[in-house]
Amino acid sequence: MTNSPFQSPVGPLVVHEQDGAITRLTWGRFDEGEETDLRREAYAQLAAYFDGKLTKFDLPLRVNGSDFQRAVCDAMSAIPYGETLTYGEIAALTGNSAQAVGNACGGNPIPVIIPCHRVMGAGGKLVGFSGAGGVETKVQLLRLEGAAGLLI
Repeated sequence: MTNSPFQSPVGPLVVHEQDGAITRLTWGRFDEGEETDLRREAYAQLAAYFDGKLTKFDLPLRVNGSDFQRAVCDAMSAIPYGETLTYGEIAALTGNSAQAVGNACGGNPIPVIIPCHRVMGAGGKLVGFSGAGGVETKVQLLRLEGAAGLLI
């Protein structure tokens, strides 16, 4: 059975769950996953986030990837709502290059919930976003969080 995806201001979102943890968030028109308590909770938290009522997600997440990918995702998850870090700042935290951090950010399997949109280029420069809509979606998420002053 196909369920409707979550309709967000940045497009239809589908949360993917495996063994009791969220493993991916994708943009898509169709959601073929089973309706579960965890997925309902994820959609409820996404709704609260987009309504400006939730600043930190509280969901079980599992990033399938290297130790480095998980470390970068952990660092992104620690960036407070409405704030940003640069690739270089995360590189300093993880002991890797800014370019490697950029690649790991681009490989974030759970965008929005793991807030890769809060990561900027050197000097606070607005750079890519792997979600649908690219940089425009990143700007929309940062504006939602009140970080639009960073974009001027």
